[in-house]
Amino acid sequence: MAVCYVCGKAKKVGNRVSHANNKNKRWSKPNLQKIKINDKGTLLSASVCTRCIKSGKVVKVI
Repeated sequence: MAVCYVCGKAKKVGNRVSHANNKNKRWSKPNLQKIKINDKGTLLSASVCTRCIKSGKVVKVI
């Protein structure tokens, strides 16, 4: 299962509710990007959500 390396954000499950109150399962997946990061001096490739990349919680390696 895809999980963010930094914050642990994963797939969510909920219900899609119609006007007639019929309920169907729906899934919401985080926007994960596979990038190379610097984690405490160690270079590694990890799946990180775009919110963590944008907020600067990880240091990208170019």
